[in-house]
Amino acid sequence: MNLLSTPLARLERLARPLTGRPSPLRDAHVVVTGASSGIGEATAYAAAAAGAHVLLVARRADELERVAERVREQGGRATTYPCDLTDGPAVDALAARLLDEHGHVDHLVNNAGRSIRRSLALSGGRFHDVERTMAINFLAPVRLTMGLLPSMRERGSGHVVNIVTWGVQLKAPKFSAYIASKTALDAWSRVAGRETWADGVTFTSMRFGLVETAMTAPTEAYAGRGASPEQAAARVVRAMEERPVLVSTLAGNVGEVLNLLAPRLTDVLFARADRTFADSAAARSTDPAPTAPAKVHRVPDEPVAT
Repeated sequence: MNLLSTPLARLERLARPLTGRPSPLRDAHVVVTGASSGIGEATAYAAAAAGAHVLLVARRADELERVAERVREQGGRATTYPCDLTDGPAVDALAARLLDEHGHVDHLVNNAGRSIRRSLALSGGRFHDVERTMAINFLAPVRLTMGLLPSMRERGSGHVVNIVTWGVQLKAPKFSAYIASKTALDAWSRVAGRETWADGVTFTSMRFGLVETAMTAPTEAYAGRGASPEQAAARVVRAMEERPVLVSTLAGNVGEVLNLLAPRLTDVLFARADRTFADSAAARSTDPAPTAPAKVHRVPDEPVAT
């Protein structure tokens, strides 16, 4: 692939109003996980508006169909695939079905996820928080990506967008399980992208800041803050068109530099922030641990980027 592919794609996007050329997403097969709400739902509408055939994945079949119907009402194309992404064999079957029914996948947006904001002091006896978070935020997207990668590499074209978080740069307190799972996906994507570059397959990690979705609602301090799902979706569509390696925020980049240059200072600053912003009422609740293996990883479909 051309090393200038992303800059050239940006120039093409800027010139599109003058040239009248369609989005590179026109007629592309775009898989969006966690498409029943939040960032995933908004991305489905935005990608379909750009001309893509959106292939929608989430657990809730009724909500998926609602999103698909709205896409169709707006003149777009959508197909639904209800799937529990923490069920490994179901993910394998999903990948096979997508390729069997559509021939190939152009873009995979790994958006489905779970966020947990809970301090370590309240996490005793709750190792299931770590297990559930890793299951949906890391294992599920990696498994689905690996199921589709051979086809992408054989075709010499493909793109994977992973929705992660600026937390992989900031290392914010109270998000140990969540940030660890997203950091794992971020690192895995970077390595995978280097292995598949010569085959025409690219990866983008989207290190979003706070996005206001249903999953931010339990945290009182986040009320009314953050970007909208539509704003986040616009950036996802742009990333699919331009295929950058990273999409980051200024605050995340500054935090990453400070963590490298003055790690102890940032520890002190974040420690103070940790004391200032308490656990939410939801985090202080004592919801029971899952009792049956089949239920361990049944979690909401959309992420919150924090």
